[in-house]
Amino acid sequence: MKTLIEEQTGKNSINRNKKYDEIERCKLDLQKDPSNPKLHVRLGDLYLSKHLDIFCAGQYIDEAITEYQLAMESLIDSHSIYYKLGVAFYHKGDLDKSINYLTTALEKKHDYYEAYYMIAEAFVKKAHFTDAIDAAIAAIQCSKLRSSSAHHLLYKLYNASSFKSLKTKFKARWENLISIILIPFDKTAIKNIFQSISYLCFLPLFLKGFYAIQIKDYSKAINLYKQAVENTPGFAPLYCVLGDIYLSTGYFEDAITEYKMAIWLDSFNIAAYRHLCRAYEEQGDYNQAIEIYNKLILLAPNIPDLYSNLANIYYIKGEFDLAIANYQTAITLNPNRSWTSVIAQTMGFVYQENKSDIDAAISAYQTAYVLTPEDIDIYVNLGSAFYDKEDYSNALVVYRQALELEPHNPKIHCNLGFLYWGKADTEEAIKSYELAIKYNDKYDIAYNNLGVIYLDDLGRINKAIELFRKAVEVNPSYALAHFNLARAISIVGDKIEAAKLYQMAQDINKVTQEIDPKDIADKISELFES
Repeated sequence: MKTLIEEQTGKNSINRNKKYDEIERCKLDLQKDPSNPKLHVRLGDLYLSKHLDIFCAGQYIDEAITEYQLAMESLIDSHSIYYKLGVAFYHKGDLDKSINYLTTALEKKHDYYEAYYMIAEAFVKKAHFTDAIDAAIAAIQCSKLRSSSAHHLLYKLYNASSFKSLKTKFKARWENLISIILIPFDKTAIKNIFQSISYLCFLPLFLKGFYAIQIKDYSKAINLYKQAVENTPGFAPLYCVLGDIYLSTGYFEDAITEYKMAIWLDSFNIAAYRHLCRAYEEQGDYNQAIEIYNKLILLAPNIPDLYSNLANIYYIKGEFDLAIANYQTAITLNPNRSWTSVIAQTMGFVYQENKSDIDAAISAYQTAYVLTPEDIDIYVNLGSAFYDKEDYSNALVVYRQALELEPHNPKIHCNLGFLYWGKADTEEAIKSYELAIKYNDKYDIAYNNLGVIYLDDLGRINKAIELFRKAVEVNPSYALAHFNLARAISIVGDKIEAAKLYQMAQDINKVTQEIDPKDIADKISELFES
């Protein structure tokens, strides 16, 4: 029993054979009359149709162009031959030549709807969206009732560039409505609808592939989709799905190839653009990822996470100004309060840690606070920024507000301990660190910092050793705790044990980089100086 796709492939195989027979007959006729331009046009049309057949694996676009050019020698003033050449070069991917030929067709016939429409499609592929809108509007003006396709293209363009403009959103909806109403009068629109319906034959294939992916039989899924692509090389979703499998299995180059094919077949395929960016990121090719994100932003400028994703890449590359600029754009788009709050906090972190612009960091954190005052992380970040600014009063206010929300939050108590310690209020610092440990008995930082207070400020060495040992116990990879424990042990005279601890701190620090390596080396040298 045949599946739908097998039946469809069989039907298209019959159609391809018929088309092949027509091509052969046309070639025979041309042998008898080689200068007949109509025969060259007919043969070019057959080659182009064969090239565009999604079930045809062959490439016939160069043959189509050759036949049209031969016809043009006799039809030098024909608007239609320039149009056909423009369409052929469009499908070949030579968009500049395509636009030139289509423009020439318009010079021959000023109200040529099809030429304006194809110019609009070419500008879309070039990401020249303003020019595409102008060409689509001109197409509509040339042909009122047959313009469903042009209205639909305008809908997609307006919808992609609505960018918080109610007027543009309304225009997009209006164009969509008009495109639907005019479908019966537009042969191209009707053809596209029937083509979309015919794609239902791929549903069983997608389900089989999906099941293979779920059971992690990736080889089977890849073989299924590769076979489908061979049978239907013009169906963009197949390339996307195949790219996703390659991406999930680490074959980044293969994934990139598939996504590029999907984008070429469908210029508005936002998912393919997104996944292509991710493939480049996974590969570590951040420059290419940035280039694709910028193209995608031109296509869909109102999607906020595109800017935040682009900002993340700039951050990784160390281009902090560009990262901040894109975070700011993401915040401006403001899709929802929680999401925007996270972006504002991220931007604040960049200002604080990488730009050393504490005031800008505080402003970003305050923006986040206004959006989500219930988010305890904002208080931690904002308090830290005030501390770095040495504005201890505001830092204290922020931490006290946080404790009103979560009085048993160990991190807030630990940060308060650090604040009081910085203000030389040892008693309050000890109380805060003890509360942090009370609410989290595995809080390594609180143990370590409290140990430093007992060691350096109060001279209670045994108590300090007890706390440092606890810090090391709960976090064996805590280089600073090993270092401080070694300092305390050396004071009580156990140089051998202290040396071992310094060595452990040194080994761990090679990974964690918490301490200046010179400080550790100096301490080891001091142990055995005399």
